[in-house]
Amino acid sequence: MAAPRTVVQSLVAGLAAVGLCACSPGAPKGVDKDQLDAAISRAIGDPASCLLIAEQATGKLVYRYNTHTACARPLPSCDTAGTSQTIDQLLKATLKDGQTRTLSCSSSEDASRGVGWAAGPIPGKGLVYAAMMEGDRAFPGRMMADRLSRAFKDTGL
Repeated sequence: MAAPRTVVQSLVAGLAAVGLCACSPGAPKGVDKDQLDAAISRAIGDPASCLLIAEQATGKLVYRYNTHTACARPLPSCDTAGTSQTIDQLLKATLKDGQTRTLSCSSSEDASRGVGWAAGPIPGKGLVYAAMMEGDRAFPGRMMADRLSRAFKDTGL
């Protein structure tokens, strides 16, 4: 009896994975998703990092690095207001004003963990990005922006 249950569980898990992939954005037009994933992994890859790319004119999400769960966490915004934000909020703010942002701060009371935020337009592409990295080895926002700029160029963005 255990074998049929395992098969059913496997089928359900497989269908759930296909469903999640179908909802995930691919990559910007003309960019190979696998190459972009690899370049982002080299630049800021970490289980707790996230990157979103959207069309500047429409706000349509065209790429997400990492899972929705990793990307949905509210973290300290590192601004003077002392509030928290999600990467979606950072992307919306960047879509609205087109400004570059590079911030970083502690994300834990004992300063053992940090969060870095980087966002801005991708020059000449009509796209904007927002990125977040959180953990005990998170890069500062400026370093993330520099590393992502190179990764974007390496993949044709």
